[in-house]
Amino acid sequence: MSKSNLIKGSTGDWEMVIGLEVHAQVTSHAKLFSGASTEFGGEPNSHVSLVDAAMPGMLPVINEECVKQAVRSGLGLNAKINLRSVFDRKNYFYPDLPQGYQISQYKSPIVGEGEVTLELAGGESVTVGIERLHLEQDAGKLLHDQNPTSSFVDLNRSGVALMEIVSKPDIRSSEQARAYVTKLRSILRYLGTCDGDMEKGSLRADVNVSVRKPGAPLGTRCEIKNMNSISFIGDAIEYEARRQIDILEDGGTIDQETRLYDPALGETRSMRSKEEAHDYRYFPDPDLLPLEFSNAYVAELKAALPELPDQKKARFIAEFGLSLYDAGVLVAERESAEFYESVLAGLANRVRDGKLAANWVINELFGRLNKEGRDIAASPVSAAQLGAIVDLIGEGTISGKIAKDLFEIVWQEGGDPRALVEARGMKQVTDLGAIEKVVDDIIAANPDKVAQAAAKPQLMGWFVGQVMKSSGGKANPQAVNDLLKSKLGI
Repeated sequence: MSKSNLIKGSTGDWEMVIGLEVHAQVTSHAKLFSGASTEFGGEPNSHVSLVDAAMPGMLPVINEECVKQAVRSGLGLNAKINLRSVFDRKNYFYPDLPQGYQISQYKSPIVGEGEVTLELAGGESVTVGIERLHLEQDAGKLLHDQNPTSSFVDLNRSGVALMEIVSKPDIRSSEQARAYVTKLRSILRYLGTCDGDMEKGSLRADVNVSVRKPGAPLGTRCEIKNMNSISFIGDAIEYEARRQIDILEDGGTIDQETRLYDPALGETRSMRSKEEAHDYRYFPDPDLLPLEFSNAYVAELKAALPELPDQKKARFIAEFGLSLYDAGVLVAERESAEFYESVLAGLANRVRDGKLAANWVINELFGRLNKEGRDIAASPVSAAQLGAIVDLIGEGTISGKIAKDLFEIVWQEGGDPRALVEARGMKQVTDLGAIEKVVDDIIAANPDKVAQAAAKPQLMGWFVGQVMKSSGGKANPQAVNDLLKSKLGI
């Protein structure tokens, strides 16, 4: 147990034990058991079939695409795929659940145990176990702000396919919890099985938190429901752990309950006592046969999986000599990795300039996009344009300083970088005779600094700056350094 993950209390150190149940909406045009649309944002009750509304005599029919997406997600989590699984009825009564039960999976889920590896700050690596992944249908939505005396029911979401991904209680800090949801979201987005849009509720988490003295038995857990922000998940865990510690240190006991997080107040509050599995009276759904498929079916889906973040990161490090950090930044989002690979595709020498390209994508492009609050899809500089800038640096046509000026022109005005360099006379000066004349002029004008440079070699940096300034930033920096070392005797 890392000491840094322990929380100090008045009676000593405490350890957090955290498990997450992530609900990920399956990417599919139709719902889990009907042909109704899953499109977000329709008029209330405009995407509702007779099955979704639980009209008498309507029977569910499984959507095979949702089954495939669940299997692909399981494979992406290095999990066991169960060739036989069963749908169950989870019975409870709520206004947005027209059937009076939710079709879910209980004892026989479609996906069994798997794992997710997290890379944390400082190079620490943590593996979080996956307990199971099961398919279930979403409930509808209650609208409380449409009328002063009534609540309305919107069933557009009713019957939409969800994957519930249940972690083992392996998480020991809010940082790990944030990293886990971030990594899980990234994997699902790479696979194309969930769009991960937390603002629209496509990915949300129930967070189970308990505390204990290090090495002691597990404590009583509380569940924080429906978290749809990675930042708030971390904040809620920090608050809830401290709340439980304060109660225990005052001699109290923790009630097992469901709580909500209020981001405005930064605190959790009680919602209801926590239900146990037997409270839902699970039993196999009599309208649905067990799901059964072959090893060949699973193998076919596995063969078509894309390269996932960890595989891509390892390849970027091996092929282009990227640091673990740089590779991690590039593969964190599928769009970022695809942009980088598009930049590489246009390079004259991918292997030689892969690291240079990574620096430009991460530092210049991502930095500018973050500053302006844009995502990569809205970048004014295309992958082809950035690739051309990197090529111009790699072949020595322009210096790094000129490249930054060129990047700014392309960002503001667009255009072909090579044509812009020609038209605006931005080429780097590599003629040694021309550079030597500038160097000689600077040395002749500063005899006092030349005398000092023999004793203080770091003064050469001042000379380099003067030469670059005099040449308008166009002198080849390596040539300038070599000439100055020779002439100053450093």
